[in-house]
Amino acid sequence: MNGDYSIDGPVWLPTLPPSLGEYLAPNLQPVPLIPALALAAAVLYLAGAITLWRRGRAWSPIRTISFLTGCAAIAVVMGAGIEGYGLRMFSIFMFQQLTLMMAVPPLLVVGSPGTLLLRTTPHNRLGRPVLQAAIWGLRSRWGRLAIHPGFMVPLFLLSFYGVYFSGLADLLLPSWYGHVGLELLFLLAGILFTVPLISADPLPTRQTHFGRLIDIFAEMPLHAFFGVVIMMATDPMVEFFAVPPESWNINPMQDQGVAGGLAWSYGELPGVLLLMFILVRWQRDEASGWARSERAVATAGGDADMDAYNQYLQQLANRPERHR
Repeated sequence: MNGDYSIDGPVWLPTLPPSLGEYLAPNLQPVPLIPALALAAAVLYLAGAITLWRRGRAWSPIRTISFLTGCAAIAVVMGAGIEGYGLRMFSIFMFQQLTLMMAVPPLLVVGSPGTLLLRTTPHNRLGRPVLQAAIWGLRSRWGRLAIHPGFMVPLFLLSFYGVYFSGLADLLLPSWYGHVGLELLFLLAGILFTVPLISADPLPTRQTHFGRLIDIFAEMPLHAFFGVVIMMATDPMVEFFAVPPESWNINPMQDQGVAGGLAWSYGELPGVLLLMFILVRWQRDEASGWARSERAVATAGGDADMDAYNQYLQQLANRPERHR
């Protein structure tokens, strides 16, 4: 590739016009860094799950399938031909961003990789530093800061508004290093946003269910507004995407409209699913709390607070009425 289309670094651009077949074609980039990381994570996770099963210890197949599905989604979206088109098409790049930030993180987080790591890491010389690092990451001040709403919500929104409205996209996308760096940022921001909402791993702090709802409701309208702004824009939001390769037959403004539509529609669906997940878990936790309370009352032979209140009312009823 040459001229105005040049991108620094080891990249491969397709020559055929975009199509579903070309998107899914197994055309790896010269340095498939992110697919390789996803493959390594899947192998390590599966090795840990198999270790527990061989020891006769339980580990949820649903969690395993969820995590492996997330890794597979990363490998396809970042490793197939779609990555080549995402180098020069705003709509494809937006689809990849939304997948990394909204669709993949819940699949990875539901897999509880932190818990699996703590259960399978040996306590000998080789495993001890890994275990200590994992415990430090899950319980340290830095871990508490990373999942705090004051940090992870602005980081999540910065990945949209900050990247495209500040000119950061035009600065980084012409380089392979900047392009891959943005993709890693998207994945990290999505994971940090999702972990405090649905993670079952041992975290430094846990938000209340009400706090999780606030985080979701704070993100969803701003996310939809971002998509509407892109759809209504009359000029290219990212100059780098304004001149796609001629052989692709792409109208850059129509492509930008598709990118805005994806941000508004595809970006909202995972948020709605997360909201439903939080509400269901809240209802289950409330039901479990009532059940534990009832069992405690039955075991103790009564509710101490209620008995004291009834005794107080009985004392009031037995007091002689005062007459003037």
